[in-house]
Amino acid sequence: MKFCKSILSGLAVATVALTVSSANAGDKLRLGTEGAFPPFNYIDSAGKLAGFDVDIGEELCKRIEQECELVAQDYDGLIPGLLAEKYDFLVASLFITEARKKQVSFSDPYYLAAMTHVTDKKSGITEFNNEALSGKVIGAQSGTTQADFIGKIYPDADIRLYSTQDEVNLDMASGRLDVMVGDVIPLQEWTQKTDDGACCTISGEPITNPEFVGEGVGIAVRKQDEELLKALNKALAEILADGTYKKINDKYFDLNVYTMKVE
Repeated sequence: MKFCKSILSGLAVATVALTVSSANAGDKLRLGTEGAFPPFNYIDSAGKLAGFDVDIGEELCKRIEQECELVAQDYDGLIPGLLAEKYDFLVASLFITEARKKQVSFSDPYYLAAMTHVTDKKSGITEFNNEALSGKVIGAQSGTTQADFIGKIYPDADIRLYSTQDEVNLDMASGRLDVMVGDVIPLQEWTQKTDDGACCTISGEPITNPEFVGEGVGIAVRKQDEELLKALNKALAEILADGTYKKINDKYFDLNVYTMKVE
């Protein structure tokens, strides 16, 4: 199934509802996400995909008047799967980076993000540069900008990459890692609200280098699906303006992740 680049026309611009259709009548659009990155996307107790990304994606589907099917995919296979047409768009906490923009098109950002270091509370690690962390074991999730970051910034460290962030967290809690790098918000949740994360703490300054965190977090579509991108951007602007975004945000976070401010 390929996305059909058409918009219903013939109505006044002021009153027209932008409608997105798939190539075969009745087909659903397929929304891809990871399902292993709480609270943004995860599998809930009923075995269903849930989280901030999922709620945002499903609301956007309503606004573009399109039924959507959720598809779970390992993180490092998200963009390859999109290009292989396993799904039609991604709402999966993907940083908008120059490298990724060469492969796919991104929507306007739907939230901001920064990365962070996590250390054991007893480690005594306070400096974050290649010399200070030479020989230290540093972990991150494979296929992420965090993996790119530690590979470039800490070339003399012992770098370990994992399939999911949960696996990184597990090795951090078990003492098999000296440092891990991940997104600020999920790791704040992990260190402050879970038993496993009680071992550890957010360390150092937030990592906001645009080379790694890009322009924010966006929805990814195939480059040829220009009309789908326009529809999603229009719907995103609508939910930001009418308060729907904030209602979804407040289910998961104490701050507004669109601005990264407490409101």
